[in-house]
Amino acid sequence: MTEEDSTECVDVVVVGGGLSGLSSAYHLSKRDSSCRILVLEAKGRVGGRTETVPLQGAGGQDVWDLGGMWVGRTQLHILQLLQELGLQTYPQYTSGHAVMQLGSARVAKYRSDSGIPNLPLHSLIDLQLFIWKVERMRKLVPPGDPGRCLHAREWDSMTVETFKQKNLWTQAAKDSVDVACSIVYGVDASRISLLYYLYYTSCAGGLFPLIETTKGAGQELKIKGGAQQVCELIVKKVGRQNVWLNQPVTHITQRADGVTVTTAGGRTVQAQRVICSIPPHLAGRIAYSPPLPMERDHLTQNMPVGHTIKYVVTYRRAFWREKDFNGAVVAYDRTSDKDGCDTGPIQIAYDNTSSNGNPALVAFMCANYAKQWASRSADQRKAAVLRKFAEYFGEEAKDPLDFAEKDWGMEPYNGGCPVNIMVPGLISSFIPALRRPCGRIHWAGTETASLWCGFMNGAVQSGIRAAVEVLSATSPQLLTEDDRQELVAVPQEVETPAKEAHRKKSKKVASVLVGAGLVVGTSLAVYYYIKA
Repeated sequence: MTEEDSTECVDVVVVGGGLSGLSSAYHLSKRDSSCRILVLEAKGRVGGRTETVPLQGAGGQDVWDLGGMWVGRTQLHILQLLQELGLQTYPQYTSGHAVMQLGSARVAKYRSDSGIPNLPLHSLIDLQLFIWKVERMRKLVPPGDPGRCLHAREWDSMTVETFKQKNLWTQAAKDSVDVACSIVYGVDASRISLLYYLYYTSCAGGLFPLIETTKGAGQELKIKGGAQQVCELIVKKVGRQNVWLNQPVTHITQRADGVTVTTAGGRTVQAQRVICSIPPHLAGRIAYSPPLPMERDHLTQNMPVGHTIKYVVTYRRAFWREKDFNGAVVAYDRTSDKDGCDTGPIQIAYDNTSSNGNPALVAFMCANYAKQWASRSADQRKAAVLRKFAEYFGEEAKDPLDFAEKDWGMEPYNGGCPVNIMVPGLISSFIPALRRPCGRIHWAGTETASLWCGFMNGAVQSGIRAAVEVLSATSPQLLTEDDRQELVAVPQEVETPAKEAHRKKSKKVASVLVGAGLVVGTSLAVYYYIKA
């Protein structure tokens, strides 16, 4: 019998060597040092949707993230893990003007610290009224169980696009929502259930923490040395011999006394429990015996993954900072027909200067825009991105030190990024199957999180929760009270500087609305008085 034909026997198999799967393995090893754990990763690397690569910087070679990269101070699971691993964070650069190009060809700039984007007054009012409505609605959606929302069937029957068209009337405001959907979910508003949109927002504790870079928001901090090292350091903790690379799982067979896991390479592993931590659409491609319940099977067939292409561009100088720009861009440039695409190549961008001070910018093209640009050559995409940066920040942008792109739609055993979304009708009928174990199979992955779903924090939280489920079934005496809380964890409404800043912004807009109402009312009164 050859090594390839041999059968390995362990206690728990973890399918997927990303942040959620490795968090499960790490938590199990901490709670029960005698537990035999084996992680099976399909790729030739660990990290899942994180990937850190070396590039040439102004001060020599440095590293940048081509996948997940941000954390925030309210994301307690990932911050605790970073502390345990000895990793540090540094703030996203936000000082100076941001750039906005929405609703027209005009490129506008505004002070990020003002909290008010440079939109026409009527568009700003339109957008603020929409935000207020979303915030009221999302508070009615329990992040632990969105199907319990009293309006679940109504809101799950429509898309964000339908809701947007009913509640917005200016193009710039509609563009703002479109860009936010594209970058947060990687898909267009026409594909997302409104209930899922509200649920996802609730998992982050609000709309502003979800989309902003201010203190307390999801894009507040970056990890020194890159995000992929989180997974690499966990591998050292659980033992490299317990993580097998290049082993995509093809079959999972359950029996009364255990589980058999088979890989495409012909490896067979016997275990007591399995934690499946890969994205839902990939979990649906595994052959299960006996078949999974209909609810779980239907769920995985209706959670498409987003499409994101990410760019990192390094420079000799942070010339945008010298011009009082912070590198932030929000754009929906429909005037651009470069290379035959309907929109410009950048939907959002940020300053991406490394912790070592090497200047860089990062940009994203997402959803249908990414689909269009993906059909162009790499040289065309590079030229288009540099042209846009030059339009926003000056001609120096056309002379980078280094340039890297990552099309996550082409990544084997991911097939997309940043998250799998839910289509209309899915939550109200099938949401319990998202986390509910199927016999001896437990489900992890950031899509299953109740805290910061879709983010690295969600991956860690879901991994811990799945590990706790396994321990509850095998060694309940090892569980702590904190472990038990993970089974019912929901986000707390934490007051953050981001929320406070937007509360002030809301008051400003409200003042504008009141002032506009007084002007209109007074004008009408004068008009009718004169007419009378």
